[in-house]
Amino acid sequence: IKGVRVCRQAKAHWLEKFDKRSTPNGRDYYWPVGKFIVEEGEMDLEDTDVWALENGYVSIVPIQFDLTAHESLEKLKKSTYEY
Repeated sequence: IKGVRVCRQAKAHWLEKFDKRSTPNGRDYYWPVGKFIVEEGEMDLEDTDVWALENGYVSIVPIQFDLTAHESLEKLKKSTYEY
């Protein structure tokens, strides 16, 4: 490990695919064999998690989950009545 990088998340996604396999005692399990697709150009950007991982760094990506369109809140509040 070369070090730790604080990065942004690259624009990428998994193309999911699974192989059905069996254990020696006959139990089925599924092994992920899909592809990780990185959007064109992202591989060269040193500020992404993909670059950090592919170049021997630990990647830290601060994330959040909020789909609110904050820039629209005030516009909508001004154009509607509160009940």
